Order: sequence, then structure tokens, then C-alpha cells
Amino acid sequence: MSLKFTVGDLTIHRIIEQETTFLPALEMLPGLTPELLAENRGWMQKAGALDDKDTLILCFQSYVVQTPHHTILIDSCIGNDKPRPLRPKWNMKTDDTYLRGLAAAGFPVGDIDYVMCTHLHVDHVGWNTRMENGRWVPTFPKARHIFGKTEFDYWTETNAKAPVPPFIDSVLPVVDAGLADVVGNEYQIGDHARLLSTPGHTPGHVAFAFGRGKDNAVFSGDLMHSPLQTRYPELSAKFDVDQAAAAATRRSFLARYCDTETLCCTAHFPSPSVGKIKRAGNGFSCEAV
Repeated sequence: MSLKFTVGDLTIHRIIEQETTFLPALEMLPGLTPELLAENRGWMQKAGALDDKDTLILCFQSYVVQTPHHTILIDSCIGNDKPRPLRPKWNMKTDDTYLRGLAAAGFPVGDIDYVMCTHLHVDHVGWNTRMENGRWVPTFPKARHIFGKTEFDYWTETNAKAPVPPFIDSVLPVVDAGLADVVGNEYQIGDHARLLSTPGHTPGHVAFAFGRGKDNAVFSGDLMHSPLQTRYPELSAKFDVDQAAAAATRRSFLARYCDTETLCCTAHFPSPSVGKIKRAGNGFSCEAV
């Protein structure tokens, strides 16, 4: 299982918190039919993306990208000590898997310069904070935390109507600590990191393109959750706030990177989670490298 990739002048590390069964495929992807699932069951199981009960297997992970100038963490996973009653595997977790994984890859929390979030869902912001003496403090005390403005405004508004726990425990404490930058889509870090507007899953979802002068690697976030969605880009997840927009965004993203040398680093595909986009029929595939 590859946890480290090198491309251009970038080194990319995967920090896995969980790789586990999530939801039945037919529930997670409302447009999926039993017939289409049957047709694709073989290769999906072989890819480690589907178990023998037709439940999707997802990886929950962060990427740490080392550019010549910065160490950048993308999407901070699930977190510990957080009340997530709807997700037993995430609820009040106390394991050291994630921080141990970071340390093993050679990254003490004080070495992270930036934390970039594709969007502000529960499993992408969790380790932004940790519990210390009964309060939430930033896990990465020296990092600037980059939140897209459209996304941040959406959750600010949503949270004003009814409490959004991950926003309250994993985003706002970072803002209160003065470590957050709420940025527009033109934002860049040096000449290595750029935002790509990829709305649909959430209104302000962004992907990140990395590389000097070209996209050596792209981080797709929740643009897609399962390899089945590369093969059939029209299959949106039930969590996509705008399923039609998500499908259009996914197809255009896959077409953009298809048959290029760009490494596509997915948030949730089973290990190795990283590949190159190729054409497959009327859709695409993410071929592991």
C-alpha cells in the first residue's frame, strides 16, 4: 500500500485515519440500479471498493504535500473526542492512528505551514482541532487554515439557523485563534498551490491543483467518493447538495485531467487512492500508479 508519491518537485504523503465499510452502494448512490451494480460488482470488489454485501469501502485520509517551500496538509479527516452520534465509527474516537501516521511520515504538528480544506464537512475538518483541558484548540498551531469563502459563508449561514457541530468544534476555534484565511477562488500559495472551483457536493467545494507551471497533482476532495463515479460520472452521492451540478462538475473535472500525467489524489477511494485519469467507455477510470 503506497503512502508516498513523488511528482515534479512535490512529495505527497497519505495519512490514513480509517479505511472501512461505509454505506450500501445503492443507498449512497441514489442513481445506481441493482443491474448496474451487478455489472460492476466484479471489478469494484477487486479494487477493494465494495465488500461482499455490496457496501462501499471508503478511505478517510489526509494528504500532506511538501513543495520546495511549504508543508501543506489537505483535509484534516475525522478527529478525536468529537460527538458524532450518527456515525458510530467516528463518535468520540480516542485512537492515536492519525497523529501516529503523521509522526511516522515525519510531520510533527508544528511543521505544518498550511491546512487546506476542500470543503467543511465533518470528515474533512476533524483534526483542525483537538481537545485540551476541556476546550478545542488548533491541532496545527503554526498553520494558516485556508477556507474557501463561498463554503465558509454557506456554513456560517447554515450554522446560524441550527447548530452544525463540526463547524462549531472544528472550524470556528481555528478562526477564533486567528489562524484562518477565508479566500476567494483566485487564491494561490506561492507558485505551487491553486484552488479549482468544483461546486455540487457543497456550494463552495473546491479541488486543489499543485505544481509549478502545470498541474502535477490534483486533490479532488468529495467531487467523487467511489471509483464507480469515475466510470459513471452521472452517479452523484446522496450527500451532494446539488446532485446535477455535482455530476456536471465531476464529468468536466475528469475530462480535464483525462489522459494527462496529472496525479489524481482522491479523498475516499480505497488504497492506493491515487491514480491517473483514463477514458473508459462513456466514462473514465482512475488507474492506480
